Amino acid sequence: MALELKKVKTHRELKRFIDFQFSLYKGNPYWCPPLRMDEIRTLRKDKNPAFAHCEAEYWIAYRDHKPVGRIAGLINHKANQRWKEKLVRFGWIDFVDDPEVSRALIEVIAEWGKEKGMTGIHGPLGFSDMDNEGMLIEGFDQLAIMTSIYNHSYYPVHLEQMGFIRAADWVQYEFDIPQIPEKFEKTKSLVEQRYNVRVVKTKKKRELLPYARKMFRMLNVAFDELYGYAALTEEQMEAYTRQYFGFIRPEFISFVVDQHDDIVGFGISLPNLTYALQKSSGRLFPFGWYHLLRAIRKNEIIDMYLLGVHPDYQGKGVAALFFYEMNKAFIDYGIKKAISSPQLEDNSKALSIWKNFTGRKNVRRRVWVRHFE
Repeated sequence: MALELKKVKTHRELKRFIDFQFSLYKGNPYWCPPLRMDEIRTLRKDKNPAFAHCEAEYWIAYRDHKPVGRIAGLINHKANQRWKEKLVRFGWIDFVDDPEVSRALIEVIAEWGKEKGMTGIHGPLGFSDMDNEGMLIEGFDQLAIMTSIYNHSYYPVHLEQMGFIRAADWVQYEFDIPQIPEKFEKTKSLVEQRYNVRVVKTKKKRELLPYARKMFRMLNVAFDELYGYAALTEEQMEAYTRQYFGFIRPEFISFVVDQHDDIVGFGISLPNLTYALQKSSGRLFPFGWYHLLRAIRKNEIIDMYLLGVHPDYQGKGVAALFFYEMNKAFIDYGIKKAISSPQLEDNSKALSIWKNFTGRKNVRRRVWVRHFE
């Protein structure tokens, strides 16, 4: 039977769009399922504040009435204005190993983009940098984390066959938790005194929440030059605070503030939730919360979710402060291994921190781009 593409129009169809990945990766030991409730919150136009400056449509590919692929098309007008381009994004792309399916998915987004006046297509990307981005091209036998995309090894082959080229690469590191690097111990007190900064210390989640909005504001400044970035709005900051800070453990969060109590650097990490999400199939209920709670309380793997230093403080040792505090917590709680979040390969300042640890670069992801003729 011929391939058929259907635009997602109802809440029921949106759930089917989300569910497709769970059947495609069923039994895969490396894939990290998303929380279904987070997926719905992100993709629903009445839930995600990014729709104030974004447009999006979703399609599912069917053959013999069975889903064989899915894709989202997004236009982030704010990002296009920031980067002076007219590119439509594709994201949430999954497909069986059939070139007819992958091509049909890409072309429906390309045609939609052309109708909207776009001159090219790139992805995988989300509504913002807080969404997962970059197609896996190396490291298919490595454990994915919540902040990263996992996909089958045939995906990049299909994109290359369709004429896509590299736009940007993200890399990830895996490293052992060492004793606190000597460099950090020597640097900590010196940096605190020289720049009049301090680390916020608390074991109470509610005391960290007031710093969340400050962190996102600083992130807007620190990430401004990164590929495709568009500054988060106040509404997005509030939404991400509610979405992510519900899972935090204060011991694994480190904010560095100046004399005005403004954040100049931060490190956010969380016990790895991949195995818990696999057991729960991305659901909190009826028993998913139990697996997640166990993983948060006792775990030997930590995920380094988000790191940032204000441009005015980069190269001044601020990162050593938040790594020093987090490293102490890792040791105290028996963490054996850490996995970094994807970081742009050309972001040398951010990647330089890993030179202080024993580890390896084990994963690479790519955003692809193709300009229309």
